[in-house]
Amino acid sequence: MTSFGSHATRYVDSIRRSVVAMGAIRIEPARTDADIEQSLEVHNLVHAPHRAVLSDMRETARQSRGFAVFNAFLDSRVAGSAQICLPRHSEAPQVDVYVLPACRGRGVGDGLYRELSRWAAGRGATVLRASVTEGKEESLAFARRRGFVEVSRDQLVQLDLGEIEEPEVEPPEGIEISTWAAHPEVTRGLYEVTCEAWPDIPASELERIEPFAEWLSTQMQGAGDDPRAVFVALAGEEVVGYAQLKLSEAQPKQAVHGLTGVKRAWRRRGIARGLKQSQIAWAKHEGFERLLTVNELRNEPIRRLNDQFGYQPIPGRIRLRGPLAGTQPPVS
Repeated sequence: MTSFGSHATRYVDSIRRSVVAMGAIRIEPARTDADIEQSLEVHNLVHAPHRAVLSDMRETARQSRGFAVFNAFLDSRVAGSAQICLPRHSEAPQVDVYVLPACRGRGVGDGLYRELSRWAAGRGATVLRASVTEGKEESLAFARRRGFVEVSRDQLVQLDLGEIEEPEVEPPEGIEISTWAAHPEVTRGLYEVTCEAWPDIPASELERIEPFAEWLSTQMQGAGDDPRAVFVALAGEEVVGYAQLKLSEAQPKQAVHGLTGVKRAWRRRGIARGLKQSQIAWAKHEGFERLLTVNELRNEPIRRLNDQFGYQPIPGRIRLRGPLAGTQPPVS
């Protein structure tokens, strides 16, 4: 291992050497930065335009209780890759499997799924979470044949900042909108908003809110987090809402909306609108080209707000939940 980070180093130091021979298929854990880069090449080809880079993988490892990447080789050439993450906010690992189009139908995906299942079983997991991009029927069928079922759907929408004027920020009367960078003392108040707002988001019952220190580290202090991009709604000294933008080295001209949350007693007053205006104005002023956001389909209030600002849909995401390999007969 070269520089993938201490969390991942502890994992690869302890993991058994995994070489799964399935005819011409070989599956190995990614141990070095070069191995991770090889996996990313597959990911970025299969999952375009949602690119990732090495720093994204390091950040996922840092935020997780467990994380692993596997590469699959077919006739000594890379044919697919997979990653599994055991997040701090869930007991079910999140898995992603990518197989190059020319290598599909030859057992590569199934071999990766079985290896991910072995990893998960070794950490006490009994189910897996996965997601499939809308329209990728082959991938969805692969998951369904292995017993995965749909649990929710996310709508993805994006805003082309070059096509709009910078909005005027108009917070409701009595509300000041500032940034976390300008008010570092409000950190605990941001957490209080999270604890109240997150349970009201559809599908949030599948996850839990981390204790304060974990939440601060994983959700607010990552490589893509910037206090200048966290917008805070204040009623006097009380934090009544906030909205976060996530930044990425992989796509430096794109910012992704994180949580937009408002305390229950302060909703339906225009606070979320003011926060959205602040995000769009800041992103446009900073030279970003587009904003991307993911919303569960049942989250009507935020979807309506995005529609009003001109966000346009792109292929969304189907969230799935299913068994470990070998624990349930495949579905025909």
